[in-house]
Amino acid sequence: MLVFLTYPCLIKTAVVQQGSIAMSQRKKAVSASQSKTQRVAEVVQFILIKDQKKIPVRRADIGKHVIKEYKAIYTEIMNRVCRKFEQVFGLKLVEIDPKNHIYVLINKLEPISGEPVSMRPGNPKTGLLFVILSVVFMKGGVVKENLVWNTLKKLRVDQGDKHEELGDVKKVVTDEFVRQKYLEYVKIPHTEPVEYEFRWGLRAEKEVSKLKLLEFVGELFDQDPQSWTQQFREASTAEPSSQRT
Repeated sequence: MLVFLTYPCLIKTAVVQQGSIAMSQRKKAVSASQSKTQRVAEVVQFILIKDQKKIPVRRADIGKHVIKEYKAIYTEIMNRVCRKFEQVFGLKLVEIDPKNHIYVLINKLEPISGEPVSMRPGNPKTGLLFVILSVVFMKGGVVKENLVWNTLKKLRVDQGDKHEELGDVKKVVTDEFVRQKYLEYVKIPHTEPVEYEFRWGLRAEKEVSKLKLLEFVGELFDQDPQSWTQQFREASTAEPSSQRT
């Protein structure tokens, strides 16, 4: 008789215990989800801060300083981070160096139709960069440093200047733009005195539309972009179909 009286109590106890376990599991799941969401927000903030100075972000730094103990789900967190940038900020997080896992935020650099980008008020560095990228592109992708400075001098920008808006022009071009991965500043072998050349950086390859750039050059010279056959072919090949106008 005692067994029959005890049995319902045992069932009730088991049900209560199962309910407590389920509730505990739900709380843990909610807590884990909240922690992931928190990490996503922190990664977004971390990258935005870096992007203020256009500094590329390394995967190792994200793991070390932000994700930390959640490294096992790094891919899941970064997928959510990418979606957040696209949905909230309209930006795209791109891995420009798969070997070293380096990321940048992409924001298309497109010149205003008919307006030389170097003369745009409020954004002189973007203008300076766009002119240099134009020179490099039109010269086949590699150009000696002295040719770049000669071109800029015609625009009243000299490497020895302390420009009112640009500051130390040479430092901006050979250090800042290089660190930001917009330009490569490469020593030419076997030159005496030492000479350097400029190339497009990894960030520029991802961020700058060569077709738009060629249109900009065409406007400057009042010439059809297609008249530069080789450059037009390269620009058209490099351009995603969704960006062609």
